[in-house]
Amino acid sequence: MSNVFLVGDVGGTNTNLALARHDQSGIHLIKKARFSTKQEKSLLDPIKRFLMEARAAGTAESIDFCCISGAGPVLPDESIPLTNAPWSIRALEISSELNTPVKLINDFTALSYAVTLLDYRDSEAVTQLPHTDGSLYAPRDGIMLVIGAGTGLGVGFVDRSGDQIKAFPSEGGHSEMPCFDDLSRAIHRWLSDRYSYAAGAEIAISGQGIANIFKFICSDEFDTGLLSSDYEDEVPRAALEAGLSDRARNILASRRLDWPANIALHAEDDAFCALTMELFTRLYALKAANLASIFLPPGGVWLAGGISSKNEPWLIKNARFMRWFEKNYAQHIRQFLAHTPVMIVKNYDISLLGAAVAAQQFSAHA
Repeated sequence: MSNVFLVGDVGGTNTNLALARHDQSGIHLIKKARFSTKQEKSLLDPIKRFLMEARAAGTAESIDFCCISGAGPVLPDESIPLTNAPWSIRALEISSELNTPVKLINDFTALSYAVTLLDYRDSEAVTQLPHTDGSLYAPRDGIMLVIGAGTGLGVGFVDRSGDQIKAFPSEGGHSEMPCFDDLSRAIHRWLSDRYSYAAGAEIAISGQGIANIFKFICSDEFDTGLLSSDYEDEVPRAALEAGLSDRARNILASRRLDWPANIALHAEDDAFCALTMELFTRLYALKAANLASIFLPPGGVWLAGGISSKNEPWLIKNARFMRWFEKNYAQHIRQFLAHTPVMIVKNYDISLLGAAVAAQQFSAHA
């Protein structure tokens, strides 16, 4: 028996759609397309264009179920107001257009379903981060924590026990921003003043967070006196004290949308970019550790989102991520974190596969 699902992943930057087939051999994506979220006015138009192209290519089939994941909370009326885009996803209008049942899920609920399909030993899809002592540990059955910095910061978790899978929605990206030194506390105050409330994690640990950190570091609010001695091995203080670099000025003069990629690109050769990415990585690692201390995930921590996969060498070098992931004031939590497997997800189709797994589960009980 074979089923065909229309699945989608709608983020602040990209909207990805696919047709997925589920049969005795598993779940396979048979056609995919990508659209710009910010250039669309709703999800309905790209769905129509996608299905028209599928019909023209001869790959259109009768759709049994539709599951769309979106970067935002699912409201009781089965809609998702997108966190980082000016429109909402509405199940009713999609269902009316397709004449097919539609289920909406949070984007990190989809990722949570998807990581259950991944083999942590598959180096094409996953990179496991060694602990500071070089050790690696295998994920076990139970809770798996998914956290990913992209346009925003997503969090999800899934309980896998044998063949039983249950994913749970979360908006953990909007929980508190971790503060651990004078620099992080100064940025927290600066962001809190801008938002008129205590800064949440997402506005520091995401693409927009990288831009926020960089703007602060390039502003008159920043003083090298905020840097503790442990930054000196990573960032040349003298270059920061010499004033804004030409590279930093050029980035500030460019479109803010382009800042994160350019900052990451020049993290090895510009002090302002290096400090931005250094602080971002520490905050990211500490937030992942905070969440791990809540869920105690035997299935490990899975870093999704484009920033982790695109900056894998930066996170791995000198155990840059894991040195901070393993920190905690409590010795027993430090011990737990030092034995928790952490993986970077590199499979860019993972959100669509997760939506397909969810579609298969929901359609079976429809």
